[in-house]
Amino acid sequence: MKKTPAIAQPTLITSQHNTRRQSAQRLIEQYFETFNQQAFDQTAALFAEQGSLTPPFEGAIVGRGKVQAYLAKKAVNMHAQPEEWNFPADGDTVNDGQPLYRVAVQGRVKAIVFQVSVLWEFEIAPTCEIAIARVKLIATPKELLSLRSVN
Repeated sequence: MKKTPAIAQPTLITSQHNTRRQSAQRLIEQYFETFNQQAFDQTAALFAEQGSLTPPFEGAIVGRGKVQAYLAKKAVNMHAQPEEWNFPADGDTVNDGQPLYRVAVQGRVKAIVFQVSVLWEFEIAPTCEIAIARVKLIATPKELLSLRSVN
């Protein structure tokens, strides 16, 4: 009887990468769920104590309390629709000596008067908290024209 060759076990690095990827994906899914439920206190709780949110055209908002206050003021009635997830093969980066896991998510944000394409860039701390969340507009010219105020 012919022996089946043994299948090589994944390396520890691959296993750690997959675990971090799964943890990061669950965390970011919670970000979108709580954001869409308008539960901004829960959204902010997903951030590291000194985590930051950088909205389009604004500077970084640093700290859970400030993130919560910002979302409660600026994100009311907005709905995030993640569509494409990108987990870079080299997902780790270092910020202030801290290893972070990077994830990019492309999608749309809908509000009462507009809808726009955006890119969320997340950097997840080893503690499975959001260290950095950047939101960038990647709108088409047609989408940008729809953002003009109507008088």
